Amino acid sequence: QVQLVESGGGLVQPGGSLRLSCATSGFTFRNFAMSWYRQAPGKERELVAGIRTGGGTNYADSVKGRFTASRDNAGNTVYLQMNSLKPEDTAVYYCKAAFLSLDYWGQGTQVPVSS
Repeated sequence: QVQLVESGGGLVQPGGSLRLSCATSGFTFRNFAMSWYRQAPGKERELVAGIRTGGGTNYADSVKGRFTASRDNAGNTVYLQMNSLKPEDTAVYYCKAAFLSLDYWGQGTQVPVSS
């Protein structure tokens, strides 16, 4: 059974940091490209960061220099380090695993950024 479970979300003040984790099981993690998406209230889901099987990364312009994606193939986990958080980063954050025609999603974790 495929599972992606995000954790690490929670209320944070502007300028603060959080580290999100996405623990996976039920598929061959090292073969899958992993991504982080977010969806703010009333907005469409958007790509935040992607990390390929070889470790290469890409980021949305809005988070470049502040967010860092990483993966642990031995532990089947992907991370998103978020620094210098802004109120506009407030959203539900989702991880996604993709390989060929397969897409798997987690259930999301909320990140409210507010003072």
